[in-house]
Amino acid sequence: MALMQVRFFSDVLGISTSMTVILPETTYGQIGMKGLSSDGLHPTLYLLHGMSDDDTIWLRRTSIERYVSRLGLAVVMPQVDLSFYTDMAEGNRYWTFISEELPAKCRSFFPLSSRKEDNFVAGLSMGGYGAFKLALRRPDMFAAAASLSGALHTSGIFMRENEESQRTHLFRRIFGPKGPAGTDNDLIHLLGNFQTDEQRQLLPRLYQCCGTEDFLYQDNLIFRDACRHAGLELTYEEGPGAHDWEYWDARIQDVLQWLPLRQS
Repeated sequence: MALMQVRFFSDVLGISTSMTVILPETTYGQIGMKGLSSDGLHPTLYLLHGMSDDDTIWLRRTSIERYVSRLGLAVVMPQVDLSFYTDMAEGNRYWTFISEELPAKCRSFFPLSSRKEDNFVAGLSMGGYGAFKLALRRPDMFAAAASLSGALHTSGIFMRENEESQRTHLFRRIFGPKGPAGTDNDLIHLLGNFQTDEQRQLLPRLYQCCGTEDFLYQDNLIFRDACRHAGLELTYEEGPGAHDWEYWDARIQDVLQWLPLRQS
């Protein structure tokens, strides 16, 4: 695999930002690892970070480079700060950045496929929220989306917090004073966009997992049940685990096995 730390300017954000990128490479002489790459444009996984992290965290806390080496899969890990992948009420336009500018930038820099069937998104915690928001708001872009311990019920988190808590002030800066409920930043609200068979056929495949000891476990059950009530297909898995990298390192391997990668 080829590993790149990319610094570039974002016109949407108006600042220089960063992403960590893994590109497929066919190799035969590496000890302990074999790389695979196709001759054409690479399928791509956009892998999203959580609240306290940045674009380097998946590489630092897991063996993601090793896990994808045999898959011929490019991995793009962008930096979005503490934005919830949202055009913030008081801050920057990270939704526009992640859903429009970033894919176009990546394809201008690297040989990445633009075909829906070759593009996937996954993330943990805040990144799980971002992955499912991309799947639900831009179903034309992705074949599959995965949430690991996702913050999937943001309106519930907003309503549960104390009026003066740090998280309430943070959510107000991100989502505005009324919070995300009933808006395009509310995942459960977005499920209502897929009421007909034709609309459901456009939806990417969805994978959701959460540890039963995770503080977001109940919120994950709420989202799972909302999907079932809406008649949407969802691969759901749970088991022992907390909100930590031991759980995510294991589950990202499950996600990679689950992805509908085309045979090259």
